[in-house]
Amino acid sequence: MISSNDFRTGVSIELDGSVWKVVEFLHVKPGKGSAFVRTKLKNAQTGSVIEKTFRAGETVPQATIEKSVMQHTYKEGEQFVFMDMETYEESRLNANQIGDRVKYLKEGMEVSVVRWNEQIIEVELPNSIVLEVTETDPGVKGDTATGGTKPAIVETGAQVMVPLFISIGERIKIDTRNDSYLGRET
Repeated sequence: MISSNDFRTGVSIELDGSVWKVVEFLHVKPGKGSAFVRTKLKNAQTGSVIEKTFRAGETVPQATIEKSVMQHTYKEGEQFVFMDMETYEESRLNANQIGDRVKYLKEGMEVSVVRWNEQIIEVELPNSIVLEVTETDPGVKGDTATGGTKPAIVETGAQVMVPLFISIGERIKIDTRNDSYLGRET
């Protein structure tokens, strides 16, 4: 059990039979009446977001979440096969279970798989990855780093906005949290 006073961003709680992650929280102590905690919660399975208010000191069950490092070994049909790096057991996930992060998934990549009650609820990619540009418009002489951006397709099929000077075959670093270009990789 966890007290609503101990809520922090990223804490996972169980509510109505599913796992919710605290996205935002605000402790409010009005001049009149008792204190409360206003939260914004995100459902770990569906991704839906709700706002909920808890009384100060109210206890709710904390979700027991297990994280394990797994390696994406290969794709078989519509399923992605992951191998546990400690037990060497294989798990198969479909694109819906992985979510929108599937666009950066590359064979051999290590990811964190988050489980709750033996059910996989989330796949966490590294914050940044290095991928090769396979498709983009050619750069023109005079394009500068402070100029505009253009779309580029990387080896996994994801589209990222890159500076005008980036060309096909270059390896770039991408932030997987917000799909942004971080720089060239040598």
